[in-house]
Amino acid sequence: MTNEEILKKLPYSEPFLFVDLLQEVNENVVVGSYTFSKNAAFYKGHFKNNPVTPGVILTECCAQIGVVCLGIYLLKQELKKTIQIGLSSAEMEFLLPVYPNEKVKVVSEKVYFRFQKLKCKVKMYNAADKLVCKGTISGMFKANSNEK
Repeated sequence: MTNEEILKKLPYSEPFLFVDLLQEVNENVVVGSYTFSKNAAFYKGHFKNNPVTPGVILTECCAQIGVVCLGIYLLKQELKKTIQIGLSSAEMEFLLPVYPNEKVKVVSEKVYFRFQKLKCKVKMYNAADKLVCKGTISGMFKANSNEK
């Protein structure tokens, strides 16, 4: 499965898609990037006159690249069916702010994938290659049993 095929399988669209490019995907690692548009609606109120990307959005970006893209790759045989995805846990530590128009890189390493649960250690870096946030995110994957 190519990186472009993985991106096409993502169950998100604008304005809630936080993956621009996948640089690397294999059985244990995924590396991807996203640029936060200055026009994103959440910047209007977070914070007044000093827009900063909310931590929940940074977590979502890490989850989409680090867990969902890797999960799609690992489940490539199941993808003839619709896959349901649910975040089951996230523990993140935020170290630096991310500003409008800033490009970030997410690096995710698989901790385990068993019983349809994927757990990953994720790290997000800014354009200066400084660590923005890090943590552990888990998600559950299920093929829709109503399909053939």
